[in-house]
Amino acid sequence: MRQATRTQAITLAAAALVGTFALDANADVITDWNTTAGRLVVESGLGTPPAVRVMAIVQTAVYNAVGDVTHGDPGAQPSVDAAVAAANRATLAKLIPSRQAAIESAYQTAMAAIAEGPAKLAGIGAGEQAAAAVLQASAGDGAASPVAYQPHTTAGAYVPTALPAVPQWPQRKPWLMSSAAQFRPALPPALGSDAWARNYNEVKALGSKTSASRSAEQTEIARFWEFSLPPIYYGVVHSVADAPGRDVMRNARLFAAVAQAMDDAMIGVFDAKYHYNFWRPTTAIRNGGIDGNDATAPDTSWTPFIDVPLHPEYPSAHAILAGAVAEVLKADIGAGRTPTLTTTSPSAKGAARQWTNLDEFVREVGNARVYEGVHYRVSTEVGAAMGRQIGSLAARNLMQPTASSADGRIAAALDD
Repeated sequence: MRQATRTQAITLAAAALVGTFALDANADVITDWNTTAGRLVVESGLGTPPAVRVMAIVQTAVYNAVGDVTHGDPGAQPSVDAAVAAANRATLAKLIPSRQAAIESAYQTAMAAIAEGPAKLAGIGAGEQAAAAVLQASAGDGAASPVAYQPHTTAGAYVPTALPAVPQWPQRKPWLMSSAAQFRPALPPALGSDAWARNYNEVKALGSKTSASRSAEQTEIARFWEFSLPPIYYGVVHSVADAPGRDVMRNARLFAAVAQAMDDAMIGVFDAKYHYNFWRPTTAIRNGGIDGNDATAPDTSWTPFIDVPLHPEYPSAHAILAGAVAEVLKADIGAGRTPTLTTTSPSAKGAARQWTNLDEFVREVGNARVYEGVHYRVSTEVGAAMGRQIGSLAARNLMQPTASSADGRIAAALDD
């Protein structure tokens, strides 16, 4: 009950905080609608992997729509604002129908600010067409496959009855990767190894609910990154996208690349999680006497700082998301100066954190999962490395200056 109550409170706080990302004076139609979509996804109550998938479909449809309306005759160009609004409306209405009234309200507000005429109508048509293509392509991606999961057990032994999160995700069709296992990492450390003992003892000391080793700042970091829904990552993306001098197509491309990289990261990490089925610190530490390692003393009363996620430990999903986002942003920034990166967290009561470079951001996300008591150090390092590979793949496929989706190329990729 406590977990459900806390999750609900964080979700409600997130819905209120997501809107703060849109306050920057340099925000455009892409960033404004990304903020709106993020808020609606949070309000829908989706878990992190399904929420990441929704945002990938939305941002891909937006990118396709912008590509369609910006590659024609400038004198007869459809309204970009109308196209973006229509693409968001059509995808969100299909994917989170529980928020239909709020989606329609946001759409009507956006439409009221656009002058009536052929450009507006053509923009709406382009947005709806782009959304339909991506929705059709993603309908068979495997997200709706039946959940067939068998807990590991022996006859007569108790196992938890709550189903783990998205065990069907490894069967999904990726946007960019050749398969869910393309970047599957090597085995986690052997239980008899020194590496295992180091990882075990670090999280045991730093990640306990009553840890005397975790500093006040480390505790703040842990609480900040307890939240995992897309807006906490898109806040960092906004730090780049809201910089002066950017155009709508560049931002549409950036958000599509980030969104697809994040979704493929979720597919890849859950493939690895369910392949290795590695135990969480709370299980390992309470059973430290059975791992065959004399350097891992058990603590049968050990409890992590935050609630344990309902899926296997290795690798870290937070770390893979951070690595993927960072690599796409590096490709977008190129040789330019990295702006101050900022985002806020509902689980930290709306507090903001900042970083001066993307590697610092990725390191903090990994550190947080150790401080929270839910991951080993190696899992965060491996997750971040996987994320960087997936982010690089997204950058190569989508971040070229001449990249265009006017032919529906991105949407069609899921059908290949």
